[in-house]
Amino acid sequence: MASLHFCSECNNLLYPKADPQRRVMVYACRICAYDEIGENQCVYRNDLLTVTKEQVGVTNDLGSDPTLAHSKMSCPKCGHDDAVFFQDQSKRKETRMILFYVCTKCDHAYTDPTLDLETQPEM
Repeated sequence: MASLHFCSECNNLLYPKADPQRRVMVYACRICAYDEIGENQCVYRNDLLTVTKEQVGVTNDLGSDPTLAHSKMSCPKCGHDDAVFFQDQSKRKETRMILFYVCTKCDHAYTDPTLDLETQPEM
């Protein structure tokens, strides 16, 4: 794991730099001439997140939440025609406008059945 290094002479931050004469990476001070050979060769790490489908998440007691909007959407499990709905809460840029419905009677979570089967999110 990359960490910060500081100059032992002037206490300023050391920056990674290639030393072509010694053919190694060094941490060098930009204020004075101090440098040290870096033990850890990792300067930058980019972790790629895998793109996952939208998921309904935790839906405990959402049917009794007074702040959620209600809709006359028929529940595929019990047939009750009152449900609350909310949007996917993922914090990704690729998030589509998917509405999740929760039956107020049996707490079953589902999406709009008129969506294509290929584009429906995981439950």
